[in-house]
Amino acid sequence: MFPFLDAAGRFGAACDAAAIPYFLGGSAATTLHGEPRMTNDLDFVVDAEATRIEALVHALGPDFEVDAEALSRAARLRSSWNVFYIRDFTKIDVFFLRAGPYDRIEFDRRVRHLLPDGRALWVKSPEDSVLRKLCWFRDGGGVSDRQWRDVVMTLRLNVDRLDETHLDTWAATLGVESLLAQARAAATR
Repeated sequence: MFPFLDAAGRFGAACDAAAIPYFLGGSAATTLHGEPRMTNDLDFVVDAEATRIEALVHALGPDFEVDAEALSRAARLRSSWNVFYIRDFTKIDVFFLRAGPYDRIEFDRRVRHLLPDGRALWVKSPEDSVLRKLCWFRDGGGVSDRQWRDVVMTLRLNVDRLDETHLDTWAATLGVESLLAQARAAATR
């Protein structure tokens, strides 16, 4: 079991209990879709209004350190804030769903992933992990070996399961089609 799964499973279960739709993204998602690697934090995207934060804080319980006021403010601004899982000192970055067309598509395409302990967790789809990481790679100047490796390994390890039409359509829309072509080539080596 990956070290981050306990924190991810507990945060996901709290979101479920608080009736807050969510998905796990970032490197933890690409680890679940492909090649395992260590990650410094967890990234969750949640679709919640500020009025749901109290229910989330209650569902998280004493094993989490939460600044409820700051998290409510982030919900109102549709920005981000973090929560800490105290048991293993895991930082959880909570991003509130934004209103962009790709943001909604990405959120609606999340997939249910069964964890080894039997819990289920909503996770960003492998295609959307690839697309978002290509955007981060581009926006970061194309120098992040970690982002690039996550993309290439997700493509390589999910080759027969990917929605190639979705990848092509949104890569063009997001302006990362040449990076996707390079990543696909690297994934076949």
